[in-house]
Amino acid sequence: MKPLLSLVGSFFVMLSFAHAAAAPQTFTTSAGDVKITPLFHASTLIEAGGKIIYLDPAKPAKFAGLPKADLILITDIHGDHMDPASIAEISKAGTEIMAPPAVVATVTTAKSIANGETKTWQGWTIEAIPAYNLTRGPAPGKFFHDKGRGNGYVLTYGGKRFYFSGDSEGVPEMRALKNIDVAFVCMNLPYTMPPEEAADAVKAFHPKIVIPYHYRGSDLAVFKKGLEGTGIEVRLLDWYAQ
Repeated sequence: MKPLLSLVGSFFVMLSFAHAAAAPQTFTTSAGDVKITPLFHASTLIEAGGKIIYLDPAKPAKFAGLPKADLILITDIHGDHMDPASIAEISKAGTEIMAPPAVVATVTTAKSIANGETKTWQGWTIEAIPAYNLTRGPAPGKFFHDKGRGNGYVLTYGGKRFYFSGDSEGVPEMRALKNIDVAFVCMNLPYTMPPEEAADAVKAFHPKIVIPYHYRGSDLAVFKKGLEGTGIEVRLLDWYAQ
C-alpha cells in the first residue's frame, strides 16, 4: 500500500507544478526586480535593470521571440550547457560571454572565469563556484565532471544572491555557501546526484528558497520531502514544458 501512496503523492506533486510551465519568478531587490524564467533543462533567462542574461542557452530550448543577450554565462562543456548554435542565435553586437576556461577553448569569444574567481558586470557580481563529481563517473577512476572544469555561479544583484549549481554533486564548496537567497540546484542520475543527496546538500547551506532545475527523470517529491521542516521554501517549476 505504501508504494501506491508514494506514487499517488508524487503524481500530485508533479501535477501541482505542471500548469506552471516556464512560469517566470520575480524577486525584489534593492536595485529593482530580477525576473528568472525557466527555458529548458539548464537553460535560463534572467532579466534585471533592462539587461538580459542567459545561463547555459542550449537546444531544445526555443529562443524565437525572446530578447537578445547582453550577457551569456556558460557552466560546462557538455551539449546541454554549451551550444554554439544557440549562443549565436541569441547574440547581438556587444553581447558578452563568460565561461570556464574549458569552454573558452571552443567558444573563443568568451571571457574566462575560473573556479574561485569573481567578476562584476552591469551591477551584478558573478562568483564562479566549483561544480564537479565526487563519486560518479563513466568508469572507475573517472568522473562525469572533473574538478576545476565546470562552474556554478553565485550572481548577486541589489543585495540578493542567486546560486546556480551547474553540473555538480553536493560538493564541499556548495555546502559551504553563505547567505543564498535563491538556489537553483541540479539533480539527475547518473550524471550529478539523486534528489535525496541534493536535499541534504541544500540543508547544509540553507538558502531561503530552492528551485530544482536540470532534474530530468528525478522524483521531485523526494527532494521536497527531504526539506520538510527546514524552513527552506521549495518551489517546483516545469523546466520541460517544450
